Parts: sequence; structure tokens; C-alpha cells
Amino acid sequence: MSQQKTRDKKKKYLTEYDLLKMEIAKELGLWEQIEKEGWESLSNAACGRLGGIMGKRMREKRQKSK
Repeated sequence: MSQQKTRDKKKKYLTEYDLLKMEIAKELGLWEQIEKEGWESLSNAACGRLGGIMGKRMREKRQKSK
């Protein structure tokens, strides 16, 4: 029941950060798993990979804007 409660939350507006995270998850082939089971279903390795790529892209974006 607790899983259903988390899925019934109001939809929030997606930030640029959220969109980047979703884009990278799709590139890594994790999006289907996330849609079915949620973000909490990802392994530590998958979360680390996703976070590492996000950090790299955000740094690159910051460098371009300077």
C-alpha cells in the first residue's frame, strides 16, 4: 500500500534537473524499469552511473555558459 501512496501523489512540474535525469535514464536503457518499478528500484551502480553522467553534463553546461 505504501507504494501506491507514493504513486498517487500530485504530479509536480518537472525541472530542468528532472528532465536531464530522465533523458540520461533513457539513454542508459533504465527508463522502462523506472516506469514500471520507480526510481527506488535502481541498483546503487545504476544510480551512480546516472549521477556521474548528470554531474559531467552539468559541468559541461556551466563551462559553455561562461
